[in-house]
Amino acid sequence: MERKEKVKARLRRKKRIRKKIEGTAERPRLCVYKSLRQIYAQITDDTNEKVITGVSSLNKEIKGTIKYGGNVDAAKKVGTLIGKKVMEMGITEVVFDRNGFKYHGRVKALADGAREAGLKF
Repeated sequence: MERKEKVKARLRRKKRIRKKIEGTAERPRLCVYKSLRQIYAQITDDTNEKVITGVSSLNKEIKGTIKYGGNVDAAKKVGTLIGKKVMEMGITEVVFDRNGFKYHGRVKALADGAREAGLKF
C-alpha cells in the first residue's frame, strides 16, 4: 500500500470514529497521536472545547528515562504519566480516541499504561 493511501485510510477511520465519540467534563476524551519518533496524549473536554492536560514522550519526566520516543516502552510510560495526572485531577473515566490509528503496538501500550495507572475506558 502506498504511503498516501495509508494516510487517507487513517483519516477515514478517524472521521468515522470521531462521529461516534465525544468527551464531556465528567468523562473527557483521551486522544492519542503518534509520529515516527514521538507519541502524544491529550485529555480533551469537547463540550467546553478545552484541552485539560497533555503528555508526550518529550516531557521532562519521561525524556530522561527513555532512549527513544517512538517505541512501545515510551508509549507505556506516556500512558502511565497521563493516567496519574488525570487521576490527581479527580477524573477516573475517559473515552479513548485512537485517532484513526490501529489499536496495536504503541497505541495499545499507551492504553495499557493508562489503565495500570487507574483510568477506566
